[in-house]
Amino acid sequence: ARLAESGGALVQTGGSLRLSCAASGFVSGRYNIGWFRQAPGREREGVSCINIYSGTTRYADSVKGRFTVSSDRTENTVFLEMNSLRPEDTATYYCAAYYGMACLVDSRQYGIWGQGTQVTVSS
Repeated sequence: ARLAESGGALVQTGGSLRLSCAASGFVSGRYNIGWFRQAPGREREGVSCINIYSGTTRYADSVKGRFTVSSDRTENTVFLEMNSLRPEDTATYYCAAYYGMACLVDSRQYGIWGQGTQVTVSS
């Protein structure tokens, strides 16, 4: 199985971006996709996750109300819609996956990772 992120860009404070995570090679629809981010000098942070089978979602407190995760099962793609972006959202964003029915924003659960996409929010 493989994941590929896209959609990262430079945006001004208050702007919006939509990241995509294209999934391929998954043998079952019962898996979870998580979004994580890592800024230079900082630990990786869980942002959001979605269970592809049930549609259940979870969010970190830092992005609740601003970010929305969704999936297009026909296209095997997960999206992260990011609104009201702040400079502190600047990071490399990764999507990751693991099989299971419980969506957790905990990177230790995830064994399949994409290459990352850079999001920079200017002040």
